[in-house]
Amino acid sequence: MPDDTSTPVSPLVSAAWLADHLEDPHVAIADCRFALGDPTLGRQHYETGHIPGAVYVDLDRDLSGPVGIHGGRHPLPDLDALAQTLGAAGIQSDQAGEPTLVVVYDDSRLAFASRLWWLLRYLGHDRVRVLDGGLSAWTAAGYELSTALPQPTPAQFLPRVQTNWLVTRDEVLAALNQPGAVLVDSRESDRYRGEREPIDPIAGHIPGAVNYPWQEVTDDQGRVRSPSEQRQRWQAIAHHDQHLVYCGSGVTACVNLLSMEMAGLRSGKLYAGSWSDWCSYANAPDFAVATTASP
Repeated sequence: MPDDTSTPVSPLVSAAWLADHLEDPHVAIADCRFALGDPTLGRQHYETGHIPGAVYVDLDRDLSGPVGIHGGRHPLPDLDALAQTLGAAGIQSDQAGEPTLVVVYDDSRLAFASRLWWLLRYLGHDRVRVLDGGLSAWTAAGYELSTALPQPTPAQFLPRVQTNWLVTRDEVLAALNQPGAVLVDSRESDRYRGEREPIDPIAGHIPGAVNYPWQEVTDDQGRVRSPSEQRQRWQAIAHHDQHLVYCGSGVTACVNLLSMEMAGLRSGKLYAGSWSDWCSYANAPDFAVATTASP
């Protein structure tokens, strides 16, 4: 394996790089395709054809926990259960031996692959890359798909949780009064402004949040924009000490966290419950909603 995978500069790999490493025993591939409107569709597409050797990782079953009154539509999963899932997929952590390089992909402009990218790093596993352009880049390059279900050799995954990468609702409330903190809403602009809300019961955004739609991280073909474009994108708020990032349910916010990583911002934290958690406190005395864009 080339040296640049042990000391990476970019969180991305190309389809050509992945094609050259399909037989590498220290590389694992995760197919993260999912459809919020039809939770079974991602697995159906995986079974129809996937990158050879890829295991399927399900947003609802593997990358999220049970939904409760609070916590949002996609709470973080039980971390011990996730570690077992990762080990069963043949992903080995560095504490157990030579760490596995994990390549994650989807067909939704990184929406779901970034969730696994973030979760792996949250568990202390930095050797994870996103396939630039997703499955469409793979097929556009002429590489074949497979219907064979892989049988990975089980490995040991020992998590090292980065507890300071998360913020709770209370921490978000406290940060709204801190001059060094900025709250980033990752949803589409019309949802941020409260003009449209197709999923959650209340429209609008958390007061004080600024809007950086997650789709801006990639171009229309799903290719990730260059590091210089990512830096330019965050320039207006790069001076802040903390960047607290949310979306609807803590999934597409991870695309913005990937963008921040590429831009060299290491202060991004995830509000995992996101807007769907915020809405669940509608009867709380400190609940508030804004529909006017923050400066």
